[in-house]
Amino acid sequence: MLKTGVMLAERYEILGRIGSGGMADVYKALDQKLNRYVAVKVMKPEFQSDSTFISKFRREAQAAAGLANPNIVNVYDVGEDEGSYYIVMELVEGITLKEYIAKKGKLSVREATSIAIQVAMGLAAAHDQGIVHRDVKPQNIIISTDGKVKVTDFGIARAASSNTISANAMGSVHYSSPEQVRGGYSDERSDIYSLGITLYEMITGHVPFDGETTVAIAIKHLQDEMEPPSSYTPDLPYSLEQIIYKCTQKSVDRRYQSMNDVITDLKRSLMEPDGDFVQIAPLTDHARTVMISPAEKAAILAGSKGISTASREEENAGSGRATAYSSIEAARKGVEHDDDDDYDDEKDISSGLEKAVTIGSFIVCGLIICVLIFFIGQAVGIFGKKNKDTDTNPTAGVTDQTEVADGIEVPNLIGMTENDAQAAATAKGLGIKAVGEKASDQAVGTIVEQDPAVGSMVEKNTTISYVKSSGPETLAVPEVAGLTLEEAQAALTSAGFTNITSQNESNETVPMGSVISITPAAGEQTVSSAAITLTVSTGPQSQENITVLDYRGSAADFAQSDAESKGLMVSLRYDTSDNVAQDEVMAQNPEPGSEVPAGTQIILTVNNAEKAASGEGTEGTTEEQNQTTNTGVASGSWVCMANLGAAPNYGGGAYRLVLVQTVNGLEQQSIIEQSESTLQFPYLLQITGAEGVSTGSVYLYEFDSEAGDYVPRVTWPVTFAEQN
Repeated sequence: MLKTGVMLAERYEILGRIGSGGMADVYKALDQKLNRYVAVKVMKPEFQSDSTFISKFRREAQAAAGLANPNIVNVYDVGEDEGSYYIVMELVEGITLKEYIAKKGKLSVREATSIAIQVAMGLAAAHDQGIVHRDVKPQNIIISTDGKVKVTDFGIARAASSNTISANAMGSVHYSSPEQVRGGYSDERSDIYSLGITLYEMITGHVPFDGETTVAIAIKHLQDEMEPPSSYTPDLPYSLEQIIYKCTQKSVDRRYQSMNDVITDLKRSLMEPDGDFVQIAPLTDHARTVMISPAEKAAILAGSKGISTASREEENAGSGRATAYSSIEAARKGVEHDDDDDYDDEKDISSGLEKAVTIGSFIVCGLIICVLIFFIGQAVGIFGKKNKDTDTNPTAGVTDQTEVADGIEVPNLIGMTENDAQAAATAKGLGIKAVGEKASDQAVGTIVEQDPAVGSMVEKNTTISYVKSSGPETLAVPEVAGLTLEEAQAALTSAGFTNITSQNESNETVPMGSVISITPAAGEQTVSSAAITLTVSTGPQSQENITVLDYRGSAADFAQSDAESKGLMVSLRYDTSDNVAQDEVMAQNPEPGSEVPAGTQIILTVNNAEKAASGEGTEGTTEEQNQTTNTGVASGSWVCMANLGAAPNYGGGAYRLVLVQTVNGLEQQSIIEQSESTLQFPYLLQITGAEGVSTGSVYLYEFDSEAGDYVPRVTWPVTFAEQN
């Protein structure tokens, strides 16, 4: 493993590892020459002395280097530095299609079709250059942050004309074509099959063929028909299902013959989702026994003689065809007989040929059965070879009392570390293998998923695949500067954040009640439960108190506008009075002439019978409010009267209101109110704060049954004024 800061070829500065495969590690690096970020794939040290792996590594570079396509990860450079073989590639920021499917469960029809088209376009470009990928799978497809889809990892690619394929040429068995499973000849149509399986997984959320061992999965590719994708996705368009069927035919002749044909039908399916335009060739009669009548046999024999006679005449016409004549003459020996014996002799020949074919068929079937028995026996350990999947389990022969005649019970690995899981599996004679990571509330590195499921009965030496936790899912902090406190709280709640608090701060430019800044900063990634703090403006810092004017008898609109222009926060109440006209101020609190700090809330009671009858803003009459303020609070106390607006993420449950103030540099908390009933809004807040402290925050907590405690929902900044 290369360390950060290492320089490859005096050009590529290693910045950190971003991934690892079976043969190589992938690093993010800076190309010092072109000043751009790149991905550098470096062969692991244990393979650098193996000529086979070196050849495979170079073949990947050679296969992808000549491919310039927006849907293929570009290869920029290849080389060797002090024994380290490397490939320099385009750096694609994003996730693999496998991770994307795991995250979403299954994709929509339009999204899956779009991805399949882009993958097909990349593969078509490779096929045009005579390159067959041979390992098409979601793990080798990257979705970048800007939505582009790119195909990568041409590690086992070969020229399309290659007809010698070893067992190492087979890609991931879940996506391998039948001809790859058999170890036969593979061409562009093998990639089409793998793309069809990938499209199936995108639509349904899982692969069509699965099993406990690779051999079992391979046999299913050869023999089993896959479950219709529409059984998992009932609203799947008919045309797309037919495209999947045609891509995944077991016979290469019944599949699409080129990737461009796949692209054409995929695009058409978007316009004609229920169209019947996909044509799948019918099954041929190659495997059926054909009965030939005596008349047909005679006609065939006559045709054979005609060809022989014509060949002889051509030979007599010139010596240049002597070789051709000799070949035909040799071929027809044994079929030149008297006319009376022609039928019997031909019958003997046909019978002999039929027997030879029959015997040959039995021999071939016997060989196939022997090969299958060998592989299955090797997989389960009958022939003494360790299953390849048990390489991570050096003591797989050790079992405990849970091994019974029906198999071994799979232990529960969920929540364990990898070391603990290894020990638990080893104790039962099983192996483990990591297959990916996913976001989770569990600690990083602990196991969150496993396959086979807990309690399943499996054979000895079975490997349990597991998914590790990558930690909690992070969210981007939205930009809320300039919004009102309520708007900012709503935006944060909508983004998924649950722990939102606020603090007050004077500001010369940001209007009172608007957000100055947010912590963490906008754009940063953090978990949904992280504490988000909003800094809210209380307006310019005032050196002098504000003298409250007498607004009684003034129009409510004028009184509200004038008070706000002087730095006061206005709250309207409604009542009835015969002393002032409609919509005029009939009472106010604080009293006219009071000296209050900027940001103090003034309550104006307006004469409006209709609004008073509807209950709008009538949390107590003006006289009651004045009595509370003037007689319930001693002179010299610091009082807050505020109208709390609705809380966007309050669910209506049991609540607790808490006042928080900073007194002499220390934070002090006091419970204002706690109730099992629902808090009603708007809420008239009338509280007394610490002496000489003009600001504070009111927190609304709601009881969460899952957490078993009160959790914060919303925060309001409040101001206090001294009572004379």
